[in-house]
Amino acid sequence: MKTIPSAAVVASPATVQLWRRMAALPELTIDDALVRFLDAQRSRLAPRTFRRYEEICDLLRHCLNGYGHTGLSGLELKRWERAYEAGDEEAFCHLMGPEQLVDNLGEFLGYFMIRKVAAGQEVLRAAGTVTKSLARWLHQQGWIDDEALAVAVDRGGDAARDLPKADELASLLYELTQRSPRVDDPNAVADDDWVEDRLQIERVEPGALWFEGGVGPLKVPKQVTELAQEGWSVTVVLARVQGAWHLLEVGNVYP
Repeated sequence: MKTIPSAAVVASPATVQLWRRMAALPELTIDDALVRFLDAQRSRLAPRTFRRYEEICDLLRHCLNGYGHTGLSGLELKRWERAYEAGDEEAFCHLMGPEQLVDNLGEFLGYFMIRKVAAGQEVLRAAGTVTKSLARWLHQQGWIDDEALAVAVDRGGDAARDLPKADELASLLYELTQRSPRVDDPNAVADDDWVEDRLQIERVEPGALWFEGGVGPLKVPKQVTELAQEGWSVTVVLARVQGAWHLLEVGNVYP
């Protein structure tokens, strides 16, 4: 998967205008939309809140420019490739319209904010809140339809609620790994007693978790099961030692 460039190449205004004429750009691009959205929020938000909005919009640009092209095909993909190969590393936001922004919110909230951003719970919560606000603004301006609005608002609401919980759950599971027995030689553990994968949580009961594939129960503190949700997935290394499952390593939690 493509990584985010460390330093974006900024195309000249004349070059961007040329690409727009060649690419038959939508009336409003993602870049235009984000600029106008922030301008509209500036006067109504407290300075600290507005800075958070700017931060989330900047992260959203990074995500879209780094990964959005993977969902393109046909003429749109060719347009993006032509601009990107010409040196515009922000080509996706320069070329695509607001509908592509909404279509990629799942990637932004469900992968990018979890895997690629070292963010605290306040920023994670803000990612959902700001994207909901952005979707409502786009709808008010007539740039997305009712269906796209409903999808975006649902995703934003879920993210604002679940991303901070997932982050806290990951921290608690990491603490659990520090209390697990050491396994000095994984090769000595039977294949059926060793799991290293991203697994979905299939069952949650007070003090215990079960994962897909019949892995479990994993004994955990009650606080863990108060946060964990069936259907969430976790990157884990688990080993069954003397008949009991233990969590040796944990990565990200994905709501």
